Amino acid sequence: MQKNNPTVTRAWCFYDWANSVYSLVITSTIFPIYYSAVAKNPETDSSIVNFFGFELQSSVLFSYAVSGAFLIIAALSPFLTAIADYSGRKKLFMRLFCYLGSISCAALFFFTKETFSISVIFFVLASIGFSGSIVFYNSYLPEIATEDQYDKLSAQGFSLGYIGSVLLLVFNLAMIMQPGWFGIAADNTSLPPRIAFLTTGIWWFGFAQYSFYHLPGNVYHRKPGGSWVLNGFKELQKVLNQVKELPLLKRFLLAYFFYNMGVQTVMYVATIFGIEVLALPDEALIITILIIQLVAIAGAYGFAALSNKYGNIKALIIAVIIWIGICIAAYFINSANQFYVLAAVVGSVMGGIQSLSRSTYSKLIPATTIEHASFFSFYDVTEKISIVLGTLAYGAIAQLTGSMRYSILALIVFFALGLLFLSLVKGKRTLQAEQERVKVS
Repeated sequence: MQKNNPTVTRAWCFYDWANSVYSLVITSTIFPIYYSAVAKNPETDSSIVNFFGFELQSSVLFSYAVSGAFLIIAALSPFLTAIADYSGRKKLFMRLFCYLGSISCAALFFFTKETFSISVIFFVLASIGFSGSIVFYNSYLPEIATEDQYDKLSAQGFSLGYIGSVLLLVFNLAMIMQPGWFGIAADNTSLPPRIAFLTTGIWWFGFAQYSFYHLPGNVYHRKPGGSWVLNGFKELQKVLNQVKELPLLKRFLLAYFFYNMGVQTVMYVATIFGIEVLALPDEALIITILIIQLVAIAGAYGFAALSNKYGNIKALIIAVIIWIGICIAAYFINSANQFYVLAAVVGSVMGGIQSLSRSTYSKLIPATTIEHASFFSFYDVTEKISIVLGTLAYGAIAQLTGSMRYSILALIVFFALGLLFLSLVKGKRTLQAEQERVKVS
């Protein structure tokens, strides 16, 4: 395959434009706010919800729902990616997860008090679809570009995602704040956010078609014969044996496991923190998220430039140190203005650490391998398990202590461990030597 083809790389980046609306509208802004409003009893002001007969705090259920979704995809990902590598059907698997996520997202249009439990299930399915498609999407990077373009393309993808998601969010916010402009009665407060969920699913489904049309399919297709499942297991074992011979890759995955535990937990619970700890109005929370997204565009490119000058590992170390400072500051904040300032700092490192982590891992994969999806399944499983443990720990600490401030403070431990293991991964020249040392048969 010809690498650095502008049409293909543009289509790859464009999938970030398509799917990032889920991260912003569903994960970070409108859905958590709407979820909290539906879960709260207006008569008693209680946030205790009934989920298929189980009584628990709505914020705890939210954390557990996120954890459950990523635990499922972490279990499925290694086997599905191995099958995809053997069969050459990587784009098919990416498409299936995309459709599961976008359709489930659109189904949240029916989220009301009466459909609370089943709507949480749709939220879980949307999360599975989102995270499931990402592993196949990420694995295209080393196939469509040369190594010198990894950082730039990864940053470009995240930046496009931030821009697209902000555009749709602004449209949905206009509908929520001025429903009359769209012919919606002012007293029908539940309809605009539910339409937002529907438009998110349609946006994701629709714009993904551009990526699916141009991204290569049936790459490295084997000759027919044998079971996809059986041969998929063989592919997975083959890649696992290669991973065992790559000490720097293993150290990086360990570092990524810990610092990503902190990053993703902050991203998933920031809005809930603002609602329940700081009692911020919905408008303040939306402004905060917009600040994060807009600053993250510059942050992604800024850290790409930083990595070009000092190397990926040093740039990541700087980002993790900033995240530790964010957690300390979050413990002490008490006002909306402080929340805004902290959001700007979060945005400056959020895009950078995500895009650099993806491109750094791409550089650690053996240059001669064709099992990119299988290799990225280890990255994906590391990410998902870290999210599971991070959100579980956050919810459990909040439940035991009665305060989410202690949960935020506990995240410092995760970042510190990530920093420790990052320091054991060497510079760019060593990464290149690591790639060349393992010859793939």
